[in-house]
Amino acid sequence: MYLVPIPLIRHQVHKGEGLPIWIRENRRGETVIAKLATEHQKPAIGHRIDGRGLNGLRKIKIKRGYLKNALGSCMIEFGDTRVVCSVTMEEKVPPFLRGKKQGWLTAEYGMLPASCSERIQREASRGKVGGRTQEIQRLIGRSLRAVVDLKLLGERTLWIDADVIQGDGGTRTASITGSFIALADGVRALMEKGVIEENPIEDSVAAVSVGIVDGRPMLDLCYEEDSHAEVDMNIVMSGSGRIIEIQGTAETKPFTKEEMNKLIRLAEDGIGELIDIQKKNLRFLRCGGK
Repeated sequence: MYLVPIPLIRHQVHKGEGLPIWIRENRRGETVIAKLATEHQKPAIGHRIDGRGLNGLRKIKIKRGYLKNALGSCMIEFGDTRVVCSVTMEEKVPPFLRGKKQGWLTAEYGMLPASCSERIQREASRGKVGGRTQEIQRLIGRSLRAVVDLKLLGERTLWIDADVIQGDGGTRTASITGSFIALADGVRALMEKGVIEENPIEDSVAAVSVGIVDGRPMLDLCYEEDSHAEVDMNIVMSGSGRIIEIQGTAETKPFTKEEMNKLIRLAEDGIGELIDIQKKNLRFLRCGGK
């Protein structure tokens, strides 16, 4: 993939000013425009509230080794959404796997009370885990298990914890993308300690939201966009470009198969960028083997 800065002249808005854009090649070998506008410039016609193009990701930041006591951890930011992802291990498996000589990977997800504009009640004080939380943590677990050979773990359980410290849309997709980085670091630590001999990670995984807002397909929705989207999707894919999960909902009106395919292609390009970011942060990673 390559990036080449070129000027785009906006005759309709601020005539004569140049707006930096980026040209890149997507996974299908097509040349596309991405990452429109800079933070200090006003959005141009057809752009979004934060100045991004319709096919632009929010600014992604990753800080690895965020927690001292975890096998692997990171703090990942998708714009104003921030999630702490961590991996720990237990020397046991759920009852249904006892004696089967394979491990397990599961996840828990939560949002801090002050992570959103209105306080979120702790689920511990309510006495039960909410339906949304159960759905998201199962999605995180399924997404990561799809790229892990559980037999190579032995009879051990890897726990993935995704804790949202600030939410501005896309918390589940940020959790999946960040949790893979924490998982890769955790597996590396287990191999260095001699707990496992082979790398059980077979491929990378990342996720992103897409949707139709005001009739326009958009990538990586922030909360304001998500809250009035006509169509809302979350898509999880492997680094090799295979689909792991698609969650799609018509919030206001049904959508066509053509619109769905456009959103999937948009997500594929965005996930390709996220996979590249993961690779830059995990230069040591070699999926599968020792």
